[in-house]
Amino acid sequence: MVKTAWNLTELAQYLGVELLGNACHEVSRVATLGQAGPGDLTFLSNPLYKTQLQSTGATAVILHPAMADECPVSALVTESPYLVYATASHLFDRRPQPSAGVHPTAWVADDVELGEGCRIGAHSVLESGCRLGANVEVGSGCVIGAQSKIGNDCVLHANVTFYHNVRVGDRCRFHSGVVVGADGFGFANEQGRWVKIAQLGGVAIGNDVEVGANTTIDRGAIQDTLIGNGVILDNQIQIAHNVEIGEGTAIAGCTGIAGSTRIGKYCTIAGAVGIAGHLEIADRVHLTMRSAITKSITEPGSYSSGTAMSKTGVWRKNAARFRQLDEMARRIQKLEKQIQGRDQSPD
Repeated sequence: MVKTAWNLTELAQYLGVELLGNACHEVSRVATLGQAGPGDLTFLSNPLYKTQLQSTGATAVILHPAMADECPVSALVTESPYLVYATASHLFDRRPQPSAGVHPTAWVADDVELGEGCRIGAHSVLESGCRLGANVEVGSGCVIGAQSKIGNDCVLHANVTFYHNVRVGDRCRFHSGVVVGADGFGFANEQGRWVKIAQLGGVAIGNDVEVGANTTIDRGAIQDTLIGNGVILDNQIQIAHNVEIGEGTAIAGCTGIAGSTRIGKYCTIAGAVGIAGHLEIADRVHLTMRSAITKSITEPGSYSSGTAMSKTGVWRKNAARFRQLDEMARRIQKLEKQIQGRDQSPD
């Protein structure tokens, strides 16, 4: 529903919010609070940026009712300004789209099924048995492997690769460089020689999933790798074979999840987290940045590992102490036993 400009009355009605200010004004772009000018829509959700409100040059600001009296321009008032901004942002998304239909340089197998309104970009390949739902956008240079199924209203940006037998739900988005369905890292060792194990499963992805650039999701060894509804994955994440990620979980960039680990629903995993294989992570768990998870987590909550930043000289001293912890623990235990022995001896 992209338009050149929105007047504030129709914008407020579309967003379901209260308008305070000039109903005739129009907005045609979005901008940050500090850089906005005439014709711009902006928002204020983080109190840290409150100081920029009085000087903003925006035509309208999405903000909380508590801030409305301090707004010098028209205000779109809501209890959830960031969520409303998320909705409004799509109204101004003018991202170029491929032309309708199949580009003449694309190769589409004879038995591929394309839903109404599909757009297949230049030099893409759709192998035998693929089935695409309605309004699927396949960017330039994509490869969709044999027998793969994609639901309605999905977007594959340029150079996305699906191997065979990948199944995707509705309204999913895959950014450039994503690879779904590559072989899992399965090998048996025979006297120093690695023997490959055939990866016979597939990948099943639910509805409303977003996968960031250069993220990889391996196919299952026997059963499928599973990504639940509403999961969002940042750039450069590695998801190994037979991993299961529960509904609504969000994972930040450079995280790696080893094989057969099950992540619960509505978890949040920060950047560069490493999760070992064959673990169970409960629902609603938060893992902080660079945590190394080597044991299952059975209860909701926030979990961390590693050491916090400090000046290099202090960190080196602390690292030296860390190497001495085992010896120090043994000495403390020995001293405790000596103290207990004295306490129990007769006067």
